[in-house]
Amino acid sequence: MLPTRLSRRTTAALASLATAAAAAVTLTVAATPSSAAADCSGGYVGLTYDDGPISGTTTALLNALTSAGLRATFFNIGQRVPQNPALARAQVTAGMWVGNHSWTHPHLPQMSSQQITSELTQTQQAIQQATGQTPRLFRPPYGETNATIRSIEAQLGLTEVLWDVDSQDWNGASTSAIVQAAGRLQNGQVILMHDGYQTTIQAVPQIAANLASRNLCAGMISTSTGRAVAPSGGNPTTPPTTRPTVTPPTTTRRSPRPRPAAVAPAASATRSTPGTAA
Repeated sequence: MLPTRLSRRTTAALASLATAAAAAVTLTVAATPSSAAADCSGGYVGLTYDDGPISGTTTALLNALTSAGLRATFFNIGQRVPQNPALARAQVTAGMWVGNHSWTHPHLPQMSSQQITSELTQTQQAIQQATGQTPRLFRPPYGETNATIRSIEAQLGLTEVLWDVDSQDWNGASTSAIVQAAGRLQNGQVILMHDGYQTTIQAVPQIAANLASRNLCAGMISTSTGRAVAPSGGNPTTPPTTRPTVTPPTTTRRSPRPRPAAVAPAASATRSTPGTAA
């Protein structure tokens, strides 16, 4: 009978050890998310995408960003919001911020004060109606601005946002060139990109990896300075903390985006970055 009792004791001891080991494994796995938290010690940068929402690309861009754990600011063209209201809402639902990019993407310096005001206020109203949020950020088309435009922005409670790095996606830049451009971003800086290009969508995972390698995180644009900051306090919008997968709305798919037609031809308008289409 002694061998049997020893066997039972041995079995009990082994079972106890196995239980302890399993508990240790469980604790290790549970601790992984906090240990893998993003390191933002290098600061924050602003990823921005102009000219949406677009039925052919906005959903894919949002899914790429959320899959990569990135947040960005979308500067929407006003007249496209009523055409794609579900996509405008999806931008906010996905945790992005939404800004004003004028109603028709004109050369604003060539317009009267009344026309400029109309361009901005119509867009404010369209985005508010679609998303329930009123933008506090404005990017002038082509980066063209002047004292009159800035005065109207101030009257509407908008902060002007330009950029430090131009991805050149609008000019046919390849995915690798877009990634390289994003690789030049430093703390507080903003990059210009666009909704509407597959090369830009394909660049997202590599942009995320590059930022992580430099301990940089994608932040929000400050309404005080127009610079990239940590996404807390003074948010231009207040998106939910969850990052759901975006599903395409049941709208008619359009052909790839044409560049928005300007109201007036370019003449003596001042560009913040020569040759840039924003």
